[in-house]
Amino acid sequence: MPFKIIEDDITNLDVDVIVNAANKELQQGGGVCGAIFNAAGAAELQAACDEIGGCPVGEAVMTDGFQLPAKKIIHTVGPIWQGGHANEATQLKKCYQNALTLAHTNDFQSIAFPLISSGIYGYPIEEAFRMAVSTIREFLQEHEMVVYLVIFDKKILRVDEHLITSISKYLDEHLEEEQVYLQNEMEDIVLEESIESSLESVLERLDESFSERLLRLIDEKGMTDVKTYKKANIDRRLFSKIRNSDTYNPQKKTVIAFAIALELTMEETLDLLAKAGYTLSRSSKFDVIIEYFIAEQNYDIHEINEALFNFDQILLGA
Repeated sequence: MPFKIIEDDITNLDVDVIVNAANKELQQGGGVCGAIFNAAGAAELQAACDEIGGCPVGEAVMTDGFQLPAKKIIHTVGPIWQGGHANEATQLKKCYQNALTLAHTNDFQSIAFPLISSGIYGYPIEEAFRMAVSTIREFLQEHEMVVYLVIFDKKILRVDEHLITSISKYLDEHLEEEQVYLQNEMEDIVLEESIESSLESVLERLDESFSERLLRLIDEKGMTDVKTYKKANIDRRLFSKIRNSDTYNPQKKTVIAFAIALELTMEETLDLLAKAGYTLSRSSKFDVIIEYFIAEQNYDIHEINEALFNFDQILLGA
C-alpha cells in the first residue's frame, strides 16, 4: 500500500519501475509507448527490447530504465478492443497482474501504470479504468507496494456520473464561505446519533494522544492493524511510526483515511480529528466531500479518492 491515482507524465515519476503499454513486437510506438522510449533513450531501449524479441498479449517483460528516473521498465501488451467478445477483459487483467507480480518478484517498492489499452488499442476508457483499479486493489490486499495509476489527462475519465451529480448537489447545498465545524457544534452535523459517555470516561480519555485514540478505536471496532492500514490506503511504515510514537502528528488526510477505514460516524471522525488538532470546515470542498461520504455511509476509500480526484482535491492515504 497505498494506491494513488495521479494526473502526470509517467516518464517523470521517480519510482522503482514504470509500466509501458507495449506492442507484441516491443517496437517503439506512439502514445505512452513512444513517450517512454523517447525519455529512456530510444536507441538503447529498442536494443534491449530487440534482445528480448517480443511479448504475447497479457504477458510482461522487463528492461532497464536507462535515462528515465525509474530504475526499470516493465513492458506489457494489452488487448486490442474488439467489442468485448474476444476475451479482452481477461487479457487486460492479466497485464496488470503479471506486471505487478514481476515487480513484486524483483522486490520493487513502487510501480506506476498508464491506463493500458485505452489509447490506440481502443479499450473503452471507463472499463479500462475500472479494470485497472479493481486488479490493483486485489493485489494490494495481499502485498505491500506503492502503486500509481497515472492519468495523463483526467478529463478523459468520467467517474460514476450519478455519484458526481450527487456530490455536486451536496456541495451546492452545504459548501459555505466561512462556516467552520467546531467541536461544540457537532450536533448540527452528526447523523442523528449520539455517543453517551460518563464524565469519568471523558476525563479518562482527555489526555489520549492521536496514536492512543487510534489504537483504541482499532480494538473497539474489532479490526487488526494490517486490515486497518490497508483499508486506509496507508503505508505499513507510516502506520508503524504512528503506533510507536505517542507524539506523532499526522496529516489531516491521514486522520480521515483512518476514520474511513474504521467506518467512524461523523462525531467519532471529528473526535479523532481533534486529537490531531484538526476539524472539518464547510468552507472546504475537500471537507464537505468527506462529510457527504460519511453521511451516505460509503466507506470505500478508493471510490472516495476517485471522487476527490474528479474534484481536484488531495487524496486520502499516504
